[in-house]
Amino acid sequence: MTTVLIVENDKDSGPGRLLDWLDERGIAPVVVRAWDGEPVPATVDGHAALILLGGGMLPDEDERSPWLPAERALLRNAHGQVPVLGICLGGQLLAHTFGGEVRGKHGLPEKGVTELTVLPAAADDELLAGLPPTVRAVESHQDQITRLPADAVLLMSSERCTNQMLRIGRSWGTQFHPEVTAERVRRWEPERLRSLGFVPEQVAADAEQYAAELDKTWSAVFHRFLDLLD
Repeated sequence: MTTVLIVENDKDSGPGRLLDWLDERGIAPVVVRAWDGEPVPATVDGHAALILLGGGMLPDEDERSPWLPAERALLRNAHGQVPVLGICLGGQLLAHTFGGEVRGKHGLPEKGVTELTVLPAAADDELLAGLPPTVRAVESHQDQITRLPADAVLLMSSERCTNQMLRIGRSWGTQFHPEVTAERVRRWEPERLRSLGFVPEQVAADAEQYAAELDKTWSAVFHRFLDLLD
C-alpha cells in the first residue's frame, strides 16, 4: 500500500481532514508524533510523500523542540525525491531549511478564516492552476516567513502576510491550514483569541459559514498533491 509520512510537531496540530482525503485515495498515513518523543526517521525511504505539520515553535528552536534538527534533515532528504507539503511550521521549515528567513511574532497575527490572493505564478502550478483570484483558508499564526529562499516561487499572499504559499521544486509550503476543520476552530482558547485582537464568537462563526467552501477548495488542492505520488 502507498504510504505518506506525516510529522506532527504539536499535540494540538494534527493532520485533521488530511486523513479523510488520504483515505479517499486508499493511501495510508504513517504519523510520527515528534512532540511525544517518537523518533523522526532519517529518510523517506518507502514512503511516497512527506507532510510536515504545524506547531507553535520557530523552525530553529532546537532547545525547545529537540527533534527539529532531525526534521530538517528529513526534509533535506525528501526534497527532490518525493512530493513534500509543509503546513504552517512545516512551511516555515521549508523556507528556513533552504535559505529563507522566519521571524517570530512578526507583523500582525492571523486567526480564523482569511482571504488569500492567488498570485500569477500559481496559474501553471501543479496544485493551484485554475483557482479563482482569491480563496479562503484558516490561519493560526504570529510567526511568519519574512524572506523566501532564492529559488522559491511565491504562490499566495494575504493582507497581513506576504508569504502565504511557496514552492521549491516539488516541495510546497503554506502558512495557512488546509487541514483544519470548523470543529477544531471551535476548540481554540477564547482568551487567547481576545489577546490577539480577535472576537472568538466571530472566528467560530466564520469557520462554520465557510466550512463547505474550505473543504471544496483544499480537498481539490490536496488531491492534486496526491496525484503526484508514484
